[in-house]
Amino acid sequence: MRSRRARLALLVVLVFGALFAWRRTLARLDEAGAGGGALPAAASALSSRRAAASPIAVRLVEIARGLRHPLFATHAGDGGGRLFVVEQGGTIRIVRDGKLVERPFLDASKLLDTDAGERGLLGLAFAPDYRRSGVFYIAHTAPGPAGKITRLRVSDDPDRADPATASTVLSMDDPASNHNGGMIAFGPDGKLWIGTGDGGRGGDPWDNARDPRSLLGKMLRIDPAGERYAIPPDNPFARSGGRPEVWALGLRNPWRFSFDRATGELWIGDVGQNAREEIDVEDPRTGGGRHYGWKTMEGRHCFSPGKGCETKGLELPIHDYGHDEGCSVTGGYVYRGQAIPALVGHYLFSDYCTGTLWSLVRDREGQATVSTLFETRRQVSSFGEDEAGELYLCDHAGGAVLKLVPGS
Repeated sequence: MRSRRARLALLVVLVFGALFAWRRTLARLDEAGAGGGALPAAASALSSRRAAASPIAVRLVEIARGLRHPLFATHAGDGGGRLFVVEQGGTIRIVRDGKLVERPFLDASKLLDTDAGERGLLGLAFAPDYRRSGVFYIAHTAPGPAGKITRLRVSDDPDRADPATASTVLSMDDPASNHNGGMIAFGPDGKLWIGTGDGGRGGDPWDNARDPRSLLGKMLRIDPAGERYAIPPDNPFARSGGRPEVWALGLRNPWRFSFDRATGELWIGDVGQNAREEIDVEDPRTGGGRHYGWKTMEGRHCFSPGKGCETKGLELPIHDYGHDEGCSVTGGYVYRGQAIPALVGHYLFSDYCTGTLWSLVRDREGQATVSTLFETRRQVSSFGEDEAGELYLCDHAGGAVLKLVPGS
């Protein structure tokens, strides 16, 4: 009996070892084949370095649970100390003093086409003057199919929005169900920034991301102060060429982006195809018009064509990683809070499939070093930031919001 058990145990070890080796081999083949060719020697921008682990001790504390597929958390900037949590099905919930308010701030489910897959209520941004105006914006998918930005106002009850005030600001035809982006945020310039996916399916078959005449696969920048919106005059295509709303192109699915509240830099987590995930960063004060590479490149690797792609004029990511480490990057924030001083200036990001929490920090030459903070064992769909600059994670499958705090 012992001999049979020993042989069985050895067989299990060998099988799991073979499966692990097979998975690593597939990842290497994926990177080496179509969509995985190495960059030409001319593309010599700084790549990131790896550190085994971070010496900064942090942990997560659950502040809300019982949510249905939380996708984002943010604040209203009104000094109220509330955290607003987006649920994919169309509701926005309030967390106050560490407790989830039972009644939703907003139920926008009637505006949606579905909350399945990558569709639903995807983003939320409060106007910079929300304290006075009560205006906020949501990003969502809608029948058509379409991607929409909708404006709403709060009611006389500060914990309740008025659904009757909903008005469409921007609508985009959406040819497929996936790659919808969904992040919206007001930048330091007071303009509304919108991340859009390339339209879906695989390999951007419509070539939307590289086409400046399409709103898909882009970073958009608009001034929503009017009845619909105005075009900022310094947008790169405001006077000629492509769509005037476009700020940057060549993105596949910029699911989450953020602005560093200290420097104003824009950080983008762009979800890859089958091989590479990437982090991009730019200083918007230097002007728009950047091309982040898709679908010529996936991360720092050629995609179409698979080898020898032309990289001139393309913006390389500050960091990319392969699918042996994850499958869908979740962009985060540069930490500017006070609770964890050693983390100030570090960009934090994760992966939806693995839940690994990473830290990225740059030296004076711009060289990025990436280290692992810890394994959250959560399905990290998004980060969030409160008024004080403290950071939160949304656990999509677990229905929880967790706060990043100092660890032991």
